[in-house]
Amino acid sequence: MNWVIDHIPELLSAAVDHLQLALVPVVVGLVLSLPLGWVANRWTVARAILVPVSGLLYTIPSLALFVMMPLLLGTKILDPINVQAALTIYTVALLVRSIADALAAVPDSVVQAASAMGYRAVGRFFAVELPLAIPVLVAGVRVAAVSNISLVAVGQIIGVGGLGYFLLHGAQSSPPNYQEIIAGIALIVLLALIVDGLLALAGRALTPWTRRQSGTVVSR
Repeated sequence: MNWVIDHIPELLSAAVDHLQLALVPVVVGLVLSLPLGWVANRWTVARAILVPVSGLLYTIPSLALFVMMPLLLGTKILDPINVQAALTIYTVALLVRSIADALAAVPDSVVQAASAMGYRAVGRFFAVELPLAIPVLVAGVRVAAVSNISLVAVGQIIGVGGLGYFLLHGAQSSPPNYQEIIAGIALIVLLALIVDGLLALAGRALTPWTRRQSGTVVSR
């Protein structure tokens, strides 16, 4: 406990870095996944290609991908962009299928009604399909965010791991510094819980009609 108290500033600074490394790829990955998921939902051939490919991307071991990034991007080994680029790939791999499934779950009658009202494909997507797909989409984003928060620690193998530093440094100390290791693990878990909770609240705030529907069912 004494070690934790003495290193609070370093732990907080690493936690901020950890969040940045984990969440920037979620935002970038979501922006990239939306059009890909829309294409996968709209055309069967595109889905047959995009969904399996995204699944294969997620099977790449994180350690191997982190090590390969400097070679692929031509960046320095300690550049944070290496970890962020790798996590963006994982985020896209997770979200493409989630978005395609979320859009596919929108009732055809709703889509047809929107088309009858004059909505074109893009306008219908943003005004009708995307809002109705938010519950499933948020669930996918929550999985991606929590996954990224855990994977950032692996980035310490190339010197960029946020709170992962304390796991590796504590394990390499002689004797191992278990307070340092436990503090790093506890903060990673805490960050994951906080981010997951905030995303769940955001999902509820963005879909007030789901609460009204639940209230109607209960009242009946």
